Amino acid sequence: MKLSHFQFNLPEELLAEFPAENRDESRLMVVHRKTGLIEHKMFKDLIDYFDDGDVMVLNNTKVFPARLYGNKEKTGARIEVFLLRELNAEQRLWDVLVDPARKIRIGNKLYFGDDETLVAEVIDNTTSRGRTLRFLYDGSYEEFRAKLLELGETPIPKHIEREVTPEDAERYQTIYAKNEGAVAAPTAGLHFSKHLLKRLEIKGINFAEVTLHVGLGTFNPVEVEDLSKHKMDSEEMDISQETCDIINGARAKKHKVCCVGTTSMRALESSVSSQRTLNPYTGWTNKFIFPPYDFSLADAMVTNFHMPKSTLLMQVSAFCGHDLMKKAYAEAIEQKYKFYTYGDAMLIL
Repeated sequence: MKLSHFQFNLPEELLAEFPAENRDESRLMVVHRKTGLIEHKMFKDLIDYFDDGDVMVLNNTKVFPARLYGNKEKTGARIEVFLLRELNAEQRLWDVLVDPARKIRIGNKLYFGDDETLVAEVIDNTTSRGRTLRFLYDGSYEEFRAKLLELGETPIPKHIEREVTPEDAERYQTIYAKNEGAVAAPTAGLHFSKHLLKRLEIKGINFAEVTLHVGLGTFNPVEVEDLSKHKMDSEEMDISQETCDIINGARAKKHKVCCVGTTSMRALESSVSSQRTLNPYTGWTNKFIFPPYDFSLADAMVTNFHMPKSTLLMQVSAFCGHDLMKKAYAEAIEQKYKFYTYGDAMLIL
């Protein structure tokens, strides 16, 4: 398939600016792959589609406040610094994006916070917007990390054209987030409330956790018509033996395995054996899933509604079936479902 197969017209008013008032009361479109049936529900109705022994695969990555604002030495120009990943803890080196990038060169220093006790020096250019920064701070590593968290802002996506609110710090995070390292939320998981998780647990649904630290590469535009030539950025992931045992055990007993989000699905597909069993793995993945693709483990998937031409849409299309996905998205636009980060959800069965 080609890039142009994933273009569609998305009305701007359908991009969600705020989350639903209650996590589990966003809308839920249920798509049945075998029959083509499309149902319209609330997210908390998800429980009706799963039974005792089924498994939900959750990505337990935790978003850190990755967006900082500093001032350039001498000129005082305000510069946005988006932390991507820590390169060296001892030397306090970070891979970042800067905006506006044209003003930031090797050797420049940036000052953060009202007291300017946190300083960063640019030591390398990595891409047009990418830089390597060395942070300078008088204090222990723990104090330095605390300072980053204090000064950082919840990294809600740029399409949400409003000020970040205190509510975002809570709502741009799944309730089961625990392993810090993501710069973007695994958004399908944002719909789960504590109450819904407890109801699922009481019904006998099991939970298997994976970690895939979502990077901005997930959202990089695809710039080649031939999808086989697109390269995903690598993202750090971890799958434990316990998770493998839960998922492999459920599959052996013919129970459903549901991936919550494209990141959970990518993690599983990055560590599957030729016998279609899940193996433990700690490392990196740059797995890019697009149609046609033969999925090995999951029977169902929870996901949000994605942007045109995005790698996320391509993965959903591979799982749903391209024609059915197009039909579902046309219906979502007609029914005014909300799209993207804080938008509504889809359950594919």
